[in-house]
Amino acid sequence: MNVLVTRPDNRGQELVDMLSERQIFAVHQPLFTIEAGSELPLLPSVLSRLKSGDYVFVVSPNAVDYAVKTLTDTGFHFRSDLKYFAVGQRTAKYFTEKAEQAVIYPLESENSEGVLALPDMQDLTDKTILILRANSGRELLAETAMLRGASIQYLECYRREPVSVDIPEKISVCKRLGVDTIVITSSEILKSLYEQINENCREWLFACNLVVVSQRIGKIAKQMGWQSDKIFVSDKADNVTLMNTLLFKIDKSN
Repeated sequence: MNVLVTRPDNRGQELVDMLSERQIFAVHQPLFTIEAGSELPLLPSVLSRLKSGDYVFVVSPNAVDYAVKTLTDTGFHFRSDLKYFAVGQRTAKYFTEKAEQAVIYPLESENSEGVLALPDMQDLTDKTILILRANSGRELLAETAMLRGASIQYLECYRREPVSVDIPEKISVCKRLGVDTIVITSSEILKSLYEQINENCREWLFACNLVVVSQRIGKIAKQMGWQSDKIFVSDKADNVTLMNTLLFKIDKSN
């Protein structure tokens, strides 16, 4: 098994290092870099205007990092009279450590559907929900919350910017290196990979095993052309779970 890891920044490199320690060949080639969001300067004032008991959602550790740094640099902090939520355990734990606030998250399904099933999310009349996220993302949480009575505010904490390298050539190199498994951690990454790859690499691409972090991304991959037996859904999005998916689900299937 030779693995291409597309996860951005140091988390992608960390997964590559973990695989290398297991003597598994792995290449780190992100398709995006993570940059500070344009709306970060607004965060202190947006937080201050929320009512006691309103909700704040953080979608990823990147959102946590940029939000915490912004508040720290400006002498503010996360208010203790708000309720904080995260999509998954890893982000919730990270947010708790960085912001020193209790964070609610779904125990079963670490996705928007899991969040929407939480008891706190059923009646949202007169609630304002502040979502700290990237420059794009899923709309399911916001759309459903509005139907349940909430007002939604987005704040762009970070941006995904395309990397300034020749991605088609980089992917072609991966093909020549014998890569047969690709780790995908967002639908944006999957779509970018599909759109940028050279036509002469497309058959190879669909022959690769694909490790994704949700059934939703797996469904998108199937619509693009991957066969079901080539798509492996990791139970969670953290690197340990991704590595275990690679080690046990894929190795067992081969």
